[in-house]
Amino acid sequence: MVFKRLLGSLGVGGPTVDTVLDAGAARPGAALTGRVHLKGGTADFDIEHITLELVARVEAEHEDGESEGVVAFERFTVGGGFRLAEGELRSVPFSVTLPWETPVTELYGQDLGIVLGVRTELSVAGARDKGDLDRLSVAPLPAQEAVLEALGQLGFGFRSADLEYGRIGGTGQQLPFYQEIELLPPPQYAQQVNEVEVTFLAHPGGMEVVLEADKRGGLLSAGHDALTRFTVAHDGVAHQDWNAVVDGWIRQLVEHRASYGAQAAYGYADPYGAHHGGHHGYDEHHHEGHRSGPGMGTAVAAGAAGLAVGVVGGMVAAEVVDEVGDFFEGDDEGGED
Repeated sequence: MVFKRLLGSLGVGGPTVDTVLDAGAARPGAALTGRVHLKGGTADFDIEHITLELVARVEAEHEDGESEGVVAFERFTVGGGFRLAEGELRSVPFSVTLPWETPVTELYGQDLGIVLGVRTELSVAGARDKGDLDRLSVAPLPAQEAVLEALGQLGFGFRSADLEYGRIGGTGQQLPFYQEIELLPPPQYAQQVNEVEVTFLAHPGGMEVVLEADKRGGLLSAGHDALTRFTVAHDGVAHQDWNAVVDGWIRQLVEHRASYGAQAAYGYADPYGAHHGGHHGYDEHHHEGHRSGPGMGTAVAAGAAGLAVGVVGGMVAAEVVDEVGDFFEGDDEGGED
């Protein structure tokens, strides 16, 4: 989705900017490429800089309830320092590296309802204008895809995905928000947990996988959240028995019955099958300013034979499409398609 917009700060006759991302989904930690197309106005203009800003629609929980907003989480200067002649057409190529924690917006080509964008800011002769906003699609890293596929093979079904403002204590989280992928449990765990939430915190050396279960209460006990955290490497993904590893994670998560404030289980899975476990001081109630609960309602129908079947075989809820459109259209008021 591309929007072209006249530089409102310069009035009629100013240059226009149109950013086009290269086809295909990007990946966390990898290059995002494309071109910024400029068209000169009715006079010469000095282009001071061209900046790309990554933005995300994020949920925030507070005392008064829950709200949504747009958070900018990275900026790149990709050009500038030249004069754009009257009516001149110029194309500026760019290649920037996405943050490793960039959220995943699709799985096997199916939209998960996560809304990311690339906003182009043009600075011309001291005046700035956010002149273009484009949808950003991000596919999972191989290790992320392997974990999700294993969860699907174990019978978990996709429920929803959202972005939560805040930080997960005890982790190496870098962005001001994190992604939660909510899964419905298979029959063998349905009596013990209501749902399982997965968060990936990738970095150059590997990835933290945070698993949280909303556990059901019993006759003599109230329900509570249980949490485990593991680290996996980017290398050797194809050599790992992910079904066995992830099944071990889930069993540890479900069997973890410590109360509030107890240490949560922590482990490491290397790419060649060895699983290293331990305990680190890490509160179950780890979300700063966050309560567990349903996400954006962006449910995708999920099957029991794996997320590949469940997600691709499902239909994105209508409200997801509406929310995505509102994000871009609302942010680019006054622009022209």
